[in-house]
Amino acid sequence: MTLAPGPDGRLRCSWCLADAGYIAYHDAEWGLPVTGERDLFEMLTLESFQSGLSWHTILRKRDGFRRAFAGFDTARIAGFGGEDVERLLTDASIVRHRGKIEAAIHNARQAEALYREGGTLAELLWRFAPAAGGPSDGPGPSPEATALSKELRRRGWKFVGPTTVHAFMQAAGMVNDHDPGCAFHGATARAQAAHRADGN
Repeated sequence: MTLAPGPDGRLRCSWCLADAGYIAYHDAEWGLPVTGERDLFEMLTLESFQSGLSWHTILRKRDGFRRAFAGFDTARIAGFGGEDVERLLTDASIVRHRGKIEAAIHNARQAEALYREGGTLAELLWRFAPAAGGPSDGPGPSPEATALSKELRRRGWKFVGPTTVHAFMQAAGMVNDHDPGCAFHGATARAQAAHRADGN
């Protein structure tokens, strides 16, 4: 990963410098531990929509996705039917891809099935986080991402290939893939360490 100075002169991961919103996401969200059920489902869903597109595109449409997908409430999304799919296909505030829309609804149903079994997304997803945190190994999907992808697909989830899951794990704070020279690497490492110390 390369570095470049932001508007304030601090070095950042260069991928985030397209605009102020992207910088804010990098500084305040990317790599910090995510544990809320809706937040995890949102992040995994958005990463599945990102496939083939830039994350910048998805981030700019995040508010639209939240409105369209009922605040990422899995119980509500699980009740979506064919009319909802057609409605979403006309919603320019999101990515209008039938397969991904149908997968998001399907995955909400899988999350609800998990809840009925007494599990949680946090327990399932964080079980695959590397124990020591730190960076993932190289740019491609890590072994942990590949294993989590396999488990999700075994449970019937869709659009959760290893590359998508790898990006999710980076964003959700399961690994720290800020460049070591990034001004936000240290704060992210401390947040991740605190999360692990809490036994999560």
